[in-house]
Amino acid sequence: MQARAGVMIGAVLRALACVVAIVAASPASAQEEVWPARPVRLIAPSGPGGNPDVLARLLADRLSSDFGRPFIVENVPGAGGAIAATIVAKAAPDGHVLMFADSGSLAINPALNPSLGYDPIKDFTPITALVSLPTILAINSDVPARSLDEFVALARSRPGKMSFGSAGAGSIHHLTFSIFAERVGIDLLHVPYRGGSAMVNGLLTGEIQAGWSGIPNVMQLIAAAKLRGLCLSTLQRSSSTPEIRTCDELGLAGFNIATVLGLHAPAGTSATIVARFQAEIARLLREPEMTARMDQLGMVMEESGTANYAAFMQEDMRRYELAVRKLNLQQP
Repeated sequence: MQARAGVMIGAVLRALACVVAIVAASPASAQEEVWPARPVRLIAPSGPGGNPDVLARLLADRLSSDFGRPFIVENVPGAGGAIAATIVAKAAPDGHVLMFADSGSLAINPALNPSLGYDPIKDFTPITALVSLPTILAINSDVPARSLDEFVALARSRPGKMSFGSAGAGSIHHLTFSIFAERVGIDLLHVPYRGGSAMVNGLLTGEIQAGWSGIPNVMQLIAAAKLRGLCLSTLQRSSSTPEIRTCDELGLAGFNIATVLGLHAPAGTSATIVARFQAEIARLLREPEMTARMDQLGMVMEESGTANYAAFMQEDMRRYELAVRKLNLQQP
């Protein structure tokens, strides 16, 4: 009897141990099963109308419907995306705070300021790349050049006497022009503006002669002959401006620079949540209506899995770190 009682007690204890183990593991598992359990915050590191904001709002309504919880876009502009990135880096890794990050906040800012307070690799879980945003080299219509070759020849004949604009010192527009200028051997004066729209106005008024700009900001002005588009910064032409050839086509082999927008979660977010979200985003981006809308905005779909996106980020960081060092832009 005692032996049988011992066996029964042992069995009960083993069963209890299993229950305890299941209960101990259940919070994470339950969290994954019910995600999202409350509204999801989509942090856009720009004001209303900026590219991250536009893309976030394109996706938010569909995601809310698909997952049965509100996906709420929050605009957190400032410091080139660093404020938004800091918020997400410090958020709980439960899938309820996500960021539409771009090359500025994750590649350029860390190169400019190593003391940002967040690490673009260690503090985030990349979910997927979303779109790339090619830029166009646009010039004032009074500049006596009608092709990239003519512009380069003109700039070489006037070293330091022509100017280019950007959306600010250290912006992707600034670094793109600096990398381009080094490739073709020209020297232009840099005029930083407070944003891309202000830079385009400078082009229109003739305050500056050239500048790289996002396609939506200049494509109507180019079509109206108020500005002249010389080339595109990526390897493939844009369906928004199919007549404008790429730098690569025009002899700058391999020239390929674009802002890439992607989705990130705080480091430590469940792989299950990341996979579910990545799969849903991939499905949405391939819908014809979404593809057509992105074409109108000059966006090129770049959907990719976590591993490919992480590898791209590493490459992007190395490129901009090198450019920042050459330009001596790093903050002490």
